[in-house]
Amino acid sequence: MELEVRHLRALCAIADAGSLHKAARQLGVSQPSLTTQLRRIERALDGELFLRERTGCRPTPFGRTVLGRARPLLADMAALVAEARAQAHGPRLRIGSTASRALPGWLRRLHRRLPDTETSLLVDVSANALLRMVAAGQLDVAFVHEVEGSPLRVPEGLQTHVLMEREPQFVSMPRDHPAAGQEIVSLRDLAADRWAVDPSVDGEWDGLRRVFAGAGLDPPVLQTDYHTATSLIISGEAVAPCQPTSGPREDMAIRPLCGDPLAVRLLLATRPGAHAEVYEDLRAAYREAALRTPPYRAWLHHHASPLLEAA
Repeated sequence: MELEVRHLRALCAIADAGSLHKAARQLGVSQPSLTTQLRRIERALDGELFLRERTGCRPTPFGRTVLGRARPLLADMAALVAEARAQAHGPRLRIGSTASRALPGWLRRLHRRLPDTETSLLVDVSANALLRMVAAGQLDVAFVHEVEGSPLRVPEGLQTHVLMEREPQFVSMPRDHPAAGQEIVSLRDLAADRWAVDPSVDGEWDGLRRVFAGAGLDPPVLQTDYHTATSLIISGEAVAPCQPTSGPREDMAIRPLCGDPLAVRLLLATRPGAHAEVYEDLRAAYREAALRTPPYRAWLHHHASPLLEAA
């Protein structure tokens, strides 16, 4: 069997996902099919690439060597394809992002700055998945958040630009919640509530558990997507962490948490030298969204945030 680009892509997917099951799902193939493909690749290279363990797969020393050569090859191939398509169809900008209120303003500014560029947007809950897509040449830039205490796996070769070193996470609660009358609430005010959290958001559940443990709390948790969580909050069934740019809303209350125990870092990831100019447009759009939200605007003033400086 001759080694092909798709084989290298499969090896990197297994290494990034940490298991054959997750990698197969990302690649859109069955696990038995991917397992068979891995065995053929190992036979072709005459060596074991991954150790199969109860908790998943991890590269062998030989596997790490192969992956170290495979990743630059994939990046070069992706760059070749992207450049060829750009020349054939004109300039384009493929954006990936986790959910953010800054997106509309960012796109508006990009369209004004790059009127002849075709712009596309992919929103995904997984920051790590978006970073892998930038590294693979499937996206040009990715705006992601990194949960404090749960570092993202930034692929080698990507450049990151920090938009916010520490963005506080607020909490959304029912409008008639006893704590809704306070300007700032503490975790203990919410200790008896059910917390809704989306476990598919990279680092979110782990970060929340660490904060609860640090505060000596063990509240009940509902694992759900955040669209469903909104309905649960409005009906009085749960509270949930939320971005400080959220709101205001008539059907729920959004409040800062005392001491800002929950936080994320906001990053823009690009390939070296690619689309660096989009950062300033993102910063301006995020500033616009932040200042539009009174509780977050007050938080930024209280902390003398550099974001308040004129763009």
